[in-house]
Amino acid sequence: MDTRVLEAMIPYFVEHFGNAGSINHLYGWEAESAIKLARQTLGEAIGASPEEIIFTSGATEANNLALKGVAESYFSQGRHIITVATEHRAILDPCQYLENLGFRVTLLPVKPDGLIDLEELEKALREDTILVSVMAANNEIGVLQPLVEIGEICRRHNVLFHSDAAQALGKIPLDVETMNLDLMSLTAHKVYGPKGIGALYVRRRNPKVRLAPQMHGGGQERGLRAGTLYTPQIVGLAKAVSLALAELETEAVRQIQLRERLWDKLSQLEGIHRNGHWQQRLPGNLNVSVEGVDGSALLLGMTSLVALSSGSACSSSSRTPSHVLKALGRSDSLAYASLRFGLGRFNTSDEIEQAGDLAIATIVSLRRAGS
Repeated sequence: MDTRVLEAMIPYFVEHFGNAGSINHLYGWEAESAIKLARQTLGEAIGASPEEIIFTSGATEANNLALKGVAESYFSQGRHIITVATEHRAILDPCQYLENLGFRVTLLPVKPDGLIDLEELEKALREDTILVSVMAANNEIGVLQPLVEIGEICRRHNVLFHSDAAQALGKIPLDVETMNLDLMSLTAHKVYGPKGIGALYVRRRNPKVRLAPQMHGGGQERGLRAGTLYTPQIVGLAKAVSLALAELETEAVRQIQLRERLWDKLSQLEGIHRNGHWQQRLPGNLNVSVEGVDGSALLLGMTSLVALSSGSACSSSSRTPSHVLKALGRSDSLAYASLRFGLGRFNTSDEIEQAGDLAIATIVSLRRAGS
């Protein structure tokens, strides 16, 4: 977490510990005021009104509220949902749950570069389609889906459009009006904020989106998400987002330069494959697959000194190959032997050199041992 975020949060743990739901006294007013300001900050960040921001425990809860909430509210109009094979498990698992309840889910394939085919999306739409969910930026390969074009298709067919923007917030410009988004999931810890706090954007007009709440018991958040609002976390989320937006352009340029340098080093070896579209991707993401090495040995040789993974952090203990890389057409062996480098605000050029040198040394050593 960015120390500037922590500094903004600390007063709300001790000095301003009021409950925003108890507004009959000064302490409650202070908390309510802080949350109101945070709602405004998030709304401005994505082109929404403050009232359209619903605070959650993170993007996973926001995704569940979006998918299940729409399914329950619109099931009389249709029971068909469209999403993408490379989505995060926080989308795929709720979709599987809804399938068990009788809904139908279409998983769109992706092209070898990780992008969806817009014509395939339009063909997949049916009269009973109620929701399309496409993540803004992939958590493993960093690919940026064409949200503007997807939003135009959905609006043309009067279908709700949701995007999991956990990885995109603060890294690329987001505007719910330009992108015709009706729902969007956000989280704090991907922009150097605290873990355990996020939000869901829910459109209130043109069209007004109806959601069935998935947590009951207090009426908070316009009745869509019960539970005492966690003021310090919400303040931290807003501070993290404001910092990320202020530094977005300069940080994107810097991270791209670091990423290109890392790739320049790795590409000196044969049999190194980049995964995902090279231009249409997050500035700080580099995902590669390595020929001729065991995936477990590759990670073991790297992670003693470098914090990296082969796939999603949420499923890093799984021994199944990445479903994202498999959807791109990678073999099991290449999907296993993959490295996901996430470059960020605090990485230096020296660290990039060290990581690249370690990766090269590890790969060369493993290939020799296997020959």
